[in-house]
Amino acid sequence: MAAETVTTGQVVPRPPRGMRHKLRQVRRERSAYAFLAPALICFSVFTAFALLFAFYLTFHEWSIIQPDKPFVGLDNYKDMVHDERFRRSVINTLYYTGAAVPLGMLVGLCVALLLNLPLRGRGLMRAMYFLPGVTPLVVVAIIWKWLYNGDYGLFNYYLLKTHLIHDPLVWLSDKNLAMPAVILMSVWTGTGYSMVVYLAGLQSIPEELYEAARVDGASSFQRLRNITLPLLRPSTLFLAVTQIIWSFQVFTQIFIMTSGGPVDRTTTMVYYVYESAFKFFEMGYASTLAFTLFLMLLVFTAFQLRLHRKATA
Repeated sequence: MAAETVTTGQVVPRPPRGMRHKLRQVRRERSAYAFLAPALICFSVFTAFALLFAFYLTFHEWSIIQPDKPFVGLDNYKDMVHDERFRRSVINTLYYTGAAVPLGMLVGLCVALLLNLPLRGRGLMRAMYFLPGVTPLVVVAIIWKWLYNGDYGLFNYYLLKTHLIHDPLVWLSDKNLAMPAVILMSVWTGTGYSMVVYLAGLQSIPEELYEAARVDGASSFQRLRNITLPLLRPSTLFLAVTQIIWSFQVFTQIFIMTSGGPVDRTTTMVYYVYESAFKFFEMGYASTLAFTLFLMLLVFTAFQLRLHRKATA
């Protein structure tokens, strides 16, 4: 076996290389590969193959009910560029993301700051705020749809009781109110998750920093601005990236509460993908929309990570 001499005078054996060594290593660790095989097979079939096949579909006019599935090249992408409903879905998705993500993070931060104080029963309050985040989204959407009901919903009942409105509002049927109503429900649902992430970040900040700031005469607002917020940057970045990814994929609320209406004012990109695939049976076009959504998420994530690197450099 080949060997090499190092500066200390000791002879260190060179690790064997080549295909035979790799095969011997695989045989030696075959039990590990056997345990990994089911997960690898599922990933290969339902993720890797599905992704490649979806990309293949983007170049075909692939309909479930039509036997002919001709190759159309880039026609699906050209149709997408000129599709008015696609442009509306992009605008709706950006509107939802631009409102729901910052608002949800802000509310989550405020709740986390409050529940990080030594309050009596704060453990119970944390659980109560986090409860909507672990409740099935379908259940939450149905409950909020009842709350928004124009005839017997609680929102209209209390607004009429307090004389803030004179006529019942049709929350989910009004083109100006439907998306804000969905955003309000999403913020309520996601506050608990943001709260938990920010609480973890707050509890990792050394108490000595706050004590030193108090000795120097810093006010509560100055401690928040100069200590808490800068040290919460990693938590904020994590929340921003994950929440934007999730908000771009919003579907359940739209499907249950508005079905994309009224007049496409709540049709998001994922809901439009669903319609193209399972209402109009245009699998090729739906795959094109899905890959466009993936590229948009990739660009947004890369942009956020670059901004974070510049801010921490």
